[in-house]
Amino acid sequence: MNNPFSLEGKNAWVTGAAYGIGFAIAKAFAEAGAANIIINTSNEESLRKGLDAYAEAGIKNVHGYVCNVTDEVAVKETVEKIHAEVGQIDILVNNAGIIKRIPMHEMTRAEFQQVIDVDLVGPYICAAAVVPEMMERREGKIINICSMMSELGRETVSAYAAAKGGLKMLTRNICSEYGEYNIQCNAIGPGYIATPQTAPLREKQPDGSRHPFDSFICAKTPAGRWLDPDELGGPAVFLASHASDAVNGHILYVDGGILAYIGKQPK
Repeated sequence: MNNPFSLEGKNAWVTGAAYGIGFAIAKAFAEAGAANIIINTSNEESLRKGLDAYAEAGIKNVHGYVCNVTDEVAVKETVEKIHAEVGQIDILVNNAGIIKRIPMHEMTRAEFQQVIDVDLVGPYICAAAVVPEMMERREGKIINICSMMSELGRETVSAYAAAKGGLKMLTRNICSEYGEYNIQCNAIGPGYIATPQTAPLREKQPDGSRHPFDSFICAKTPAGRWLDPDELGGPAVFLASHASDAVNGHILYVDGGILAYIGKQPK
């Protein structure tokens, strides 16, 4: 093994990777030599925009599918299409996810259930769909995108925290159940990432001051800043490559040190 971090010849499916964290991870896989990048989104418009973004970035051999990860039948059909049109799935990254910031006592059951379905049931459905073929080959990598909310709670994210906590344990259970088949299932727990979705939380206020949440996050992070999506690329390549063959059931928190830090003392 000349380069244990190489993904040469590997096919990687990254769910919900039209932009943001998923795009950054897929880009890192391509740079590490992955033969094919497979993405899916829930509708044609987002898929088209995503494929355009990959083309603009010069990333080749990208295959896109419309597939809702909460639809078990659609996921199985998509996996069959991938096998027929691209080849085996060597790496699965369960990246697709949503969050609803609603106080628990104001959240409806349907809103709570939607978050659970996308953030926890979706990864289960996708992992269950790819595992049989990985078992036959006795090789495979599954990476779940957890969160600091797999370990911590905060106001208004009860459904998200419940889902991500469950995803942490699903990660460990996939490791326990399929490790004997040389399948490694690990997770990445991103910290606060500078994406278009978080941009409003980082904008200057009308008086020129920082957004209160921006100040809060930077004070809670030893790195003193929001993280860049590309900083998740290296950890993802590690967990997708032979370099991590002895790592299983692990949640790698890429958070700039938040979980290790009590925060700055107020001045």
